[in-house]
Amino acid sequence: MKLTVLVHSAPYSSEAAYSAYRFTSSALAAGHEIYRLFFYYDGVHNSNASSTPPQDEFDLVKAWSELIKTHKLDAISCVSSALRRGVLDPQEATRYEKEAASMGAQFVLSGLGQLVDANTNSDRVMSFGA
Repeated sequence: MKLTVLVHSAPYSSEAAYSAYRFTSSALAAGHEIYRLFFYYDGVHNSNASSTPPQDEFDLVKAWSELIKTHKLDAISCVSSALRRGVLDPQEATRYEKEAASMGAQFVLSGLGQLVDANTNSDRVMSFGA
């Protein structure tokens, strides 16, 4: 089955982002295809490479990055949601004259057209968070 995972929640604001991560990991282990990961609203915080949880806590942002890299997943952070929350790739940081980029290298900034495409090309879209 071809799946898209839509994440609306920040990594540590609720269990939703962690549940999305566990679902994605389990789906891949079961042989399903992840067509796209789409991080929307506060979910874009999952792509913030500057996130630094305490050493004794699970680093969900790092876990997402490793999962994406290992499985070569298409991981999109909504550009308008990310800009509002200060999650910038190098190009946007330069464009808006910010001191640094904060988005992880495995993520891509893009628009809602990618979500529409994912809906069209997936068997199911699983949504996590409010």
